[in-house]
Amino acid sequence: MTTNTAARVVVVGGGLAGLTAAAYAARAGRRVTVLEKATELGGRAATHEKKGFSLNIGPHALYRGGEAEHVLAELGVETKGGPPATSSGAYALQGGLLRALPTGPVSLLTSSLLPLVGKIEVARLLARLDSLDVASLAGTSFEAFLRAKVRTPEARDVIRALIRLSTYTPDLERLAADAALEQFKLATTRGVIYLHDGWRTLVQGLAEVARAAGAEIVASAKAVSVIREDGRVKAVRLVDGAEIPADVVILAASPSFASSLLPDVPALADWAAAAIPVTAACLDVGLSRLPQPRNTFALGIDQPLYFSVHSASARLAPEGGAVIHVARYGAPNDPRAGERELEEVLELLQPGAKHLVVERRYLPSITVAHDFPQAARGGARGRPGPLVPGAPGVFVAGDWVGPVGMLADVSLASGRAAAQAATRREANVLGQVRVKDLDARV
Repeated sequence: MTTNTAARVVVVGGGLAGLTAAAYAARAGRRVTVLEKATELGGRAATHEKKGFSLNIGPHALYRGGEAEHVLAELGVETKGGPPATSSGAYALQGGLLRALPTGPVSLLTSSLLPLVGKIEVARLLARLDSLDVASLAGTSFEAFLRAKVRTPEARDVIRALIRLSTYTPDLERLAADAALEQFKLATTRGVIYLHDGWRTLVQGLAEVARAAGAEIVASAKAVSVIREDGRVKAVRLVDGAEIPADVVILAASPSFASSLLPDVPALADWAAAAIPVTAACLDVGLSRLPQPRNTFALGIDQPLYFSVHSASARLAPEGGAVIHVARYGAPNDPRAGERELEEVLELLQPGAKHLVVERRYLPSITVAHDFPQAARGGARGRPGPLVPGAPGVFVAGDWVGPVGMLADVSLASGRAAAQAATRREANVLGQVRVKDLDARV
């Protein structure tokens, strides 16, 4: 009879970060169990299929050339989709009116959004992006950087809108300039794609890879605490009292939930207290047809608004139908007023859309990310993890962990980093145990 002596890795959280961590840990030969508190996997990357419409939870885009794409390629998860249709039919929303949105040098020069000096300032900043010493801006807010580099108010408004679009973050007074500019460079040089059939394809792909490598994935399994004895991880306790044995725990969850599982660990409490969630209000709709097929994209200039017909680029709707996401970066103080605002944006871009709605969902406040790179904390490189100080055998992953990327990029990159750090540690610990056993026998 043989016994599997591989380290037992329990991953708390079945979202993108948790499934990524599970896939890498299982491929490294560990016995992996994923615990997901919800009935389905994916978290905010879940896609809901209704009447043939694939509705993501708000607008989602995968950045080409980013860490997420690299991780998915390493794991063999395919990403199929198309870029947003912004070469024509893209608008700037300003003062309640639609204007042509500049999408290149020529349209920038002819845009009515900016005075001549503003056009020059925007063009100059874009031209200097590659030569900027971005790392030196980790402790500078993007707003401070913008005010130092651009004097024209109209130009600042356009650049703010582009940064909100690429980072999903409206709090530019606290967003670190290094992370904002890196994300903006990624968006402008490589672009994004909307995924066919929604982001569930990533969730399904990661889960399949993890299971194929031997991981067990359990839904409706809410963790309530991590049990430790003599400074070592022993198990994860579930809400029903069951205990899942563990040598290593990867907490792929929000900072507050991670801290609740280990309330005696100061580092987790500090990280939870410092985190500033990124939120948004979203109106997700499926239409029987698109009243104005040319109007596929709009970006708020003086207000943090977003509109995009995702089905113009990706397979998300039945034949002839359309999937549209309308959003406000940052949740509104009045949810009902926020809903009316998004409805008005929809009607402005697609007159008569309200009479063609087949599926509709309003989300007054979703968490886009559990934190963002803050200038006060040293930017992207000031983010925590994956190791948790004071808690050997405990690691964290998620959209708030690690020095690389934002949004899905940091989620998948941190999942990989947590698994790699966890498996390295356990290899060392198990090696030490075996040496002690050998010494005892001798």
